[in-house]
Amino acid sequence: MSSHASGPIDHHHDHTTSTGIPNKKLFMWAFLASDCMFFGTLISTHLIYRLHPPPGSPSVTDIFSIELTSFSTFILLMSSLLMALAVNSLQKGQVKSTRTNLLGTIFFGLIFLGCQVYEFIHFVHEKGLTLSNTIFGSTFYTLTGTHGCHVAIGVLWLVLMYIRSFKPVGADEGRPWLIRSVAHLLVFIVTIVAVMAATLGLVHDLQTGHGIGHFVSTHALSLGVSLGGFIALFGFGRSRGPVEFGEANAIDVESMGLYWHFVDIVWIVIFTAVYLLEYL
Repeated sequence: MSSHASGPIDHHHDHTTSTGIPNKKLFMWAFLASDCMFFGTLISTHLIYRLHPPPGSPSVTDIFSIELTSFSTFILLMSSLLMALAVNSLQKGQVKSTRTNLLGTIFFGLIFLGCQVYEFIHFVHEKGLTLSNTIFGSTFYTLTGTHGCHVAIGVLWLVLMYIRSFKPVGADEGRPWLIRSVAHLLVFIVTIVAVMAATLGLVHDLQTGHGIGHFVSTHALSLGVSLGGFIALFGFGRSRGPVEFGEANAIDVESMGLYWHFVDIVWIVIFTAVYLLEYL
């Protein structure tokens, strides 16, 4: 796999800026600083209400499934490792390795989102915890839901970067690559929706004791769409010559990595403050 870069690039000191820091990275740090204050407000609000719970507050330990949340936390932390490997690979001009690690990060991010969706559905339908029936529900869903939206945005960004890595040399001269990219994105989205629907169905059937046979018969459509989507993605991912993606784009992937690591760090704080403290 070849790239459009023409030599080693210093990704850490950009002499075209007054600070020596690339503008894209500086902008990302400024955004993350504002997001720190935003999440700090949400976390503080939740903790204040938990320190002074109103009468009739639910028993949180009877609602939470700490095993499921611990698993999703581990998955999100492992996605940070893959994100770091993606950045390191592209800085070395290894485009194929970068794509593999981006796909792994996307996959782990989707597992985390799937666990969160299942957790929310379980809390609402099985535990009766909604956004409006208790103050705990309001602060909990607002905080964790906002973080989930950040993860979803990060996954979309990863998908777009992955598709961007296939842009061939000279693609600006015509529209075929743009049309192909839109089709690639649509296939990605449909496959993600089908896989998540099938995963949620599988978890539900296993939890209720219906078994694999019932799952296959009731979710045949989502399984078929998932299989077809994977085949189409494999076709889109086949190498078609030199691409305009390499070391020069490492700062873009690095900025995306800063965002992803920030989301992971915020979840560690949420997991500790919202979940673990309830068991102390």
